[in-house]
Amino acid sequence: MASPVTLDVSDLAGRHVTVAGLGVSGVPAARALRGLGAAVTVVNGVDGERQRAEAAELEALGVTVRLGDGDTLPQGTDLIVTTPGWKPSSPLFQAAAEAGVPVWGDVELAWRLRAPDAPPWLAVTGTNGKTTTVRMLAAILEAAGLRTAAVGNIGVSLLDVVLGEEPYDVLAVELSSYQLHWAPSLRAHSGAVLNLAPDHLDWHGSMAAYAADKGRIYEGNKVACVYNVADPATEDLVRAADVEEGCRAIGFTLGTPGPSQLGVVENILVDRAFVENRQKQAQELAEVSDVNPPAPHNIANALAAAALARAYGVPPAAVRDGLRAFRPDPHRVEHVAEVAGVAYVDDSKATNTHAAQASLDSFEHIVWIAGGLAKGATFDELVVASAKRLRGVVLIGADRALIRQALARHAADIPVVDLDRTDTGAMAAAVREAARLARPGDTVLLAPACASMDMFVNYNKRGDAFATAVRDLASGQGPDDQ
Repeated sequence: MASPVTLDVSDLAGRHVTVAGLGVSGVPAARALRGLGAAVTVVNGVDGERQRAEAAELEALGVTVRLGDGDTLPQGTDLIVTTPGWKPSSPLFQAAAEAGVPVWGDVELAWRLRAPDAPPWLAVTGTNGKTTTVRMLAAILEAAGLRTAAVGNIGVSLLDVVLGEEPYDVLAVELSSYQLHWAPSLRAHSGAVLNLAPDHLDWHGSMAAYAADKGRIYEGNKVACVYNVADPATEDLVRAADVEEGCRAIGFTLGTPGPSQLGVVENILVDRAFVENRQKQAQELAEVSDVNPPAPHNIANALAAAALARAYGVPPAAVRDGLRAFRPDPHRVEHVAEVAGVAYVDDSKATNTHAAQASLDSFEHIVWIAGGLAKGATFDELVVASAKRLRGVVLIGADRALIRQALARHAADIPVVDLDRTDTGAMAAAVREAARLARPGDTVLLAPACASMDMFVNYNKRGDAFATAVRDLASGQGPDDQ
């Protein structure tokens, strides 16, 4: 194996750089590298209509694009810049390791390309809640009069922001475990790990590797490492991190906070971390009712966002005003309608058991619509924890049998409807069956605990199908009536 090449962004002019992947991350990376004078080749395993359109855009800039071949290392490559989805075990990276070619992620490239006076990053990761927390954080920062943007894994390329002309005071940055894996130089102002639960283990190889990549967000933090008091693994990552002198561990909890924590006292979000006398004093930040929706997991998100904002020096009133102004993205515990006294809630974004558990914990009596691609998950713990809330269950998707078997083991008395269909009418049928099981005062909850790609393009389309079916039900125009 060759010795690894040492490179800096100042060395890229004339170098041969391979970008692994197109899309939201790969196209900006290729543009940026070409602008630096690098000879850029993009490799992408998929050769489809969208990829050809992106390739044409880049080829007009002098970038070479190879579609349908993501395994072969182009000859003469000095550096690989990868988009987040590519597994570390990919043949391309194995070939790079053999040749001593370094691999940077798009976040690593963005970090290295920052200007000397670049705005600091307030960074968020975790298995669930990242996007909501980052959007809450941006709303709080804006309420404080700061120029900011929610960027990163949220769908806004960090490269576009770093190289753009818009001046910012501070950035609210969502980072996935994939992005953190390839970003060894990242040093945030403050970082937060919201929670840790098994996810993407096929990519990382083990839970330990997944957690370690999440923990990279704390490396080099300057002011605060924010962790979840209810999830000790997040505090363990803080303890393991190498941070700047004076950086503090700041916990958030749904209970009464101790010193250096944010928490909840009598339906008030309070701060005992960024006050003069944290042993005896607490600063009121907002009311629980200011959080939308005020579900437990979302209150935890709000506390994490508040902790990062307070670490940056944001005043208490801005936390309250930002949370009041925040509106959640679609398909995240979104109330769709009430029909015959039954609430219908879309949490299609609950694509793993941890997220589904948080969603199920938010309601008292539930008819649960679940199923899809399990991604290697098991469902026994989820069923045990939620059985007392379940009025009934409607199962859809490729791996629904895994949930059905867990229900049979731990909640055999709960009615279960198993829909053995994946056609376009399957979600409408699921909503009809759920309506038959529900009673006034119940919640029909789409919280699948599974990925969507067996039946839908993505979780957004799954949620849209649920919402359409609910509205058809409300209007009396369901498929049975058309």
